[in-house]
Amino acid sequence: MKLPRRKAEVSLDDRLEALAEAADLAEGKLGQEAVDHARAVVARAGARRGLSVEHTAVALAGATGSGKSSLFNALSGTELATVGVTRPTTAKAQAALWGPDGSGPLLDWLDVPLRHTVEGDASGLILLDLPDHDSIELSHRREVDRLVAAVDLLVWVLDPQKYADAAVHERYLRPLARHRDVMVVVLNQVDRLPERSVKRCLDDLRGLLAADGLEGVPVLGVSARTGEGVPELRTLLDRQVSRRRAWSSRLAADVASAAAALWAGAPPAPGQVAVPEVAVSRALTRALAQAAGVPVVIEAVAKSHRHRSIAATGWPVTRWLRRLRPDPLRRLHLAKGARSSLPAATAVEVSAVDTALRDVGAAASATVPEPWATAVRHAARSRSEELTDALDRTIAAATSGGVSSAPRWWRVAGTAQWLTVAAMAAGAIWLLVRFALDYLMLPGPSHPHGRPGAVADRAPAGRRAGGRADRRAVPGVRLGRGAAQGAQSRQGVARRHRTGRRGADHHPGTRRAVALHPLRRSRGPCRVLSAGGRR
Repeated sequence: MKLPRRKAEVSLDDRLEALAEAADLAEGKLGQEAVDHARAVVARAGARRGLSVEHTAVALAGATGSGKSSLFNALSGTELATVGVTRPTTAKAQAALWGPDGSGPLLDWLDVPLRHTVEGDASGLILLDLPDHDSIELSHRREVDRLVAAVDLLVWVLDPQKYADAAVHERYLRPLARHRDVMVVVLNQVDRLPERSVKRCLDDLRGLLAADGLEGVPVLGVSARTGEGVPELRTLLDRQVSRRRAWSSRLAADVASAAAALWAGAPPAPGQVAVPEVAVSRALTRALAQAAGVPVVIEAVAKSHRHRSIAATGWPVTRWLRRLRPDPLRRLHLAKGARSSLPAATAVEVSAVDTALRDVGAAASATVPEPWATAVRHAARSRSEELTDALDRTIAAATSGGVSSAPRWWRVAGTAQWLTVAAMAAGAIWLLVRFALDYLMLPGPSHPHGRPGAVADRAPAGRRAGGRADRRAVPGVRLGRGAAQGAQSRQGVARRHRTGRRGADHHPGTRRAVALHPLRRSRGPCRVLSAGGRR
């Protein structure tokens, strides 16, 4: 089975190049302190790489009275450092050199003028005795800060009385959490503690270091006065020097710390940015709608819909009048890409939009660090002057295609109404034809209830004694095909019919049939009238 290859580690040169680019990009966008620190790290790394890599600068740093100078003398086997009760004792850093060849430029860069050559096997070791980091002299504290940021390996010398002092933990140890690979912590003066208390103090110190992010850092208990633990510390330093990698590890830790500082000042990820509350968003929506004339457009769309519905489903005879009226929506001239005829936003509406934009910008930048928060608030209002025209064009583009298509039931209703009108027109024409036929006393169309081979028709009406018209059907009369014969026979039959009805009215109860002789012979049918029948 083929094992996956490990991803190649990013080189120190690539890290430094990336950090320099990040610092340039962050200029003016992140805190200037973090940008300056990143550039200082890049500059310091470039200078250190050009100096001797065969030497390792190790600094003994600690508080007042921790025994740094005593430990410096114990490690070097000399009395170079002055030890006394008067504080501060050390005012300027001094160096003990093992193998001084080539170390001059490095010490010049570190600005350590006091140099002492020591005979021994630790070739390449440069041991520095620093002033107190809590000295009452400001120059001493600045000297410590400068060298702590530049040396290759740090040895923090603590004592049983002040190993938990917040000054050293908060100001130095905690910020240097990424430098655990180039750091050693020493608890000096363990000879002053009872034997059973030494382990307890060391365990407590390890717990404090773990809380500072320095878990796994070597912690040794030593006594510069009795020499207890000094050989173990010397062996640890010789091992670090012999690797010749302390300088690169220190620079890599500096790059990581500077990059973390830049990242801490960067804006949060998109998923971590605070989303404006619903009330703020709704306030902005209402303000924009009022400024863009959305209520006017909504009212015009509603009127246009009613206009189109009446034109499509109104009374067919009069619906054409609706087409003479202009469409309410077209009056606004909502054409895509052009300025509409909507009324311009008033000063009150513009002020409401500006206030809503400020609220949204403040809500969005609530969790964003400076200067990004200011940039977000400025961006929220940067194009407010263009907002009015943009809203107008957006409304015009959204409604340029007109309202939605007509519902299908409009077409069905319109068709049904046209069919109804057609049926009514056909019925009116039919009634007019029947009226004209009756008025002109012309034969009407065939009746569905007539005898086979016969055509039912209407006969003239006779008048009763009281002046009422009595219409009765008179079956049995056959009409010839000639138009002239029909006209002559109709007049004769009408006279005889009126004569017969007068006689029948004088003798009620008597119903007799009066046979009318054919007026003239013809091949067509004739009409037979009965004295008491209706037409």
